[in-house]
Amino acid sequence: MEHKQHYSGLSEQEVKENRAKFGDNVLTPPIQTPIWKKFIAKFNDPLIVILLIAGVFSVGISCYEYFGLNEGTQVFFEPVGIFIAILLATGLAFFFEERANKAFSILNKVDDDELVEVMRNGNTTNVPKREIVVGDIVLLNTGENIPADGELLKAVALSVDESSLTGEPICRKSTKHEEFDSNATFPSNFVLRGTKVMEGHGIFRVTAVGDATENGKVFTAAQIDNSVKTPLTEQLNKLGTLITWASYALGVLILAGRVLMFFNEYSFTWVHFIQYLLDSIMICVTLIVVAVPEGLPMAVTLSLAYSMRRMLQTSNLVRKLHACETMGATTVICTDKTGTLTQNQMRVYALQANRDDVTIDTLLKEGIAVNSTASLDLSNPEKPVALGNPTEGALLLWLRDQGYDYQQIRDDIEIVDELPFSTDRKYMATLVRSTLLPNKTILYIKGATDIIKQYCISLAGNRSWPEIFTQLQTWQSQAMRTLGFAYLELPQTTSVKLAPGVISKIINGETDIAVNCCFLGIVAISDPVRKEVPAAVKECIDAGISVKIVTGDTPGTAKEIAKQVGLWTPNDTDRNIITGPELEALTDEELKQRVINLKIIARAKPMDKKRLVESLQSLNQVVAVTGDGTNDAPALKAAHVGLSMGDGTSVAKEASDITIIDNSFLSIGRAVMWGRSLYQNIQRFILFQLIVNVVACLIVLAGAFMGTHSPLTVT
Repeated sequence: MEHKQHYSGLSEQEVKENRAKFGDNVLTPPIQTPIWKKFIAKFNDPLIVILLIAGVFSVGISCYEYFGLNEGTQVFFEPVGIFIAILLATGLAFFFEERANKAFSILNKVDDDELVEVMRNGNTTNVPKREIVVGDIVLLNTGENIPADGELLKAVALSVDESSLTGEPICRKSTKHEEFDSNATFPSNFVLRGTKVMEGHGIFRVTAVGDATENGKVFTAAQIDNSVKTPLTEQLNKLGTLITWASYALGVLILAGRVLMFFNEYSFTWVHFIQYLLDSIMICVTLIVVAVPEGLPMAVTLSLAYSMRRMLQTSNLVRKLHACETMGATTVICTDKTGTLTQNQMRVYALQANRDDVTIDTLLKEGIAVNSTASLDLSNPEKPVALGNPTEGALLLWLRDQGYDYQQIRDDIEIVDELPFSTDRKYMATLVRSTLLPNKTILYIKGATDIIKQYCISLAGNRSWPEIFTQLQTWQSQAMRTLGFAYLELPQTTSVKLAPGVISKIINGETDIAVNCCFLGIVAISDPVRKEVPAAVKECIDAGISVKIVTGDTPGTAKEIAKQVGLWTPNDTDRNIITGPELEALTDEELKQRVINLKIIARAKPMDKKRLVESLQSLNQVVAVTGDGTNDAPALKAAHVGLSMGDGTSVAKEASDITIIDNSFLSIGRAVMWGRSLYQNIQRFILFQLIVNVVACLIVLAGAFMGTHSPLTVT
């Protein structure tokens, strides 16, 4: 192929040197915690620790009663009950989390053996992705995954889907500085590991491999333990500390009261005093055991497990038990745009043409079908997937929705010549011998409307050019992509040889065929908002939860989506939106002053979202993060609750606490409902348990100072 020429690539010696210097093209796998350590970790809960101490004390009391007072084996029922409660509470929590983790066990597998076409020693060869090294010359073709980060040496109509890493569904790549997108998250002449070539082809030189790639940095950051204590955990910790010190204080008071009563009621002898003091100490220890609500850890675990099962019924797969209750305390949700608020699939928003005219409608149908490089994956007829350019895929999906089989049209037609889209021309053209319009040879043109207008002398329908461009401006202001369609019917007799290459000659005026095209119409294409999202966002706002959009898209696109979901209002100003570079320039203190009022963070890089989460947490906000891309992983890990989408990347799922199986933002509102219900249930149980325990302790305390026998005895 022509585009492989002039690049010799690395020699075998250079490959070895670069591998030794920069490493292999593999991501360091996360450290797996042994299963026994996971189980032991469940005993770190403060209430469990208190129960363990109480259990030890209870064993001591029971041994004293059994061996010292000759009581029966029933004295061991109390310590056995405490330890059973401990094992059940820790065992259930461990069991449910491990069972949920099994659903994720294969998500993080990466195919490092996928073959990649590279240039080495002046020849083209295929090597496994893991063997790519810095300096390699890699060839890219449509549909291929990019194996490493690198700088483009050549790009021919190259478009890359970077939604999994930057949130941008389609990025035009170029090696020409005048074509660079100044608003792009990464330079237009760079490609990134983990993204996908949607159309065109190119060549790039690898500049980073493995953990050094942008994808690797995100993956590594997602493995860092950024876990924070949940609101319930913090409150239970405080409660455990309070119970511990209160029981110690009561024990000391009761011991002091019983000693005073001894001197008032009994004549002093050392033997009698020591016996009385020992009994008093045993009563105090018993009181400490009674003061501990041994049923609380069990109640909390059972409540979490129950909520976990019920949340699964509402499409929330909970991986970590604590996420159930934390959702109820959430005050801020930081959400991705692409794939979370939107469908992550370009669709036709509106098509403006005179479709009542059968001929025009036929021309549109045939032009869309044949003047395209995209195709549809119909392996699942209920959910067709566009392959290739997303914009062209949207047109084919629209055609399918109208009841037309684009593939049948392509199979029946004879294509004479094709002129692919390029950023220079800003249009594409296809010359066909039509079957829908017999005996006619048609040139179909599709592209930027202002460019196509130059080749048109007439308009199909009754609309004027000012009306068309007014409509285009309206759509473009709503962050939609627009295209224009035109056609040229070639004369029946011409001296021009209809063969490959003829389109360029016709367009350039090198033939006797006049380029007098007829303009057919315009179309608006967008990544539509999910139908349930506006209601879900309103539900969150009504529940007192702040929603913030973090996206790699432009401020204009992000603001338009925010308007559509009901987040951006006429009262909002520039204080409510910020770009990634602007956020990066702020100090931590400056960010704290602005972060609460922010609604949109546009042009955000992967680590911007994580910094946003940490800033909110420093202001005592309980933060939940939604996302489906690799770029969301660090923030998902750092948040109090990470919510990944069911069709998100494996890295995002691994970093999350809950997976929204149906990809619906509405399910987040249900998760909040269950979380708040769970929180209330645990509060009620704590109130009930502590009332019983406090009353028992107060009775013993009163008895100690009134001189009556304690109801809690060791006999």
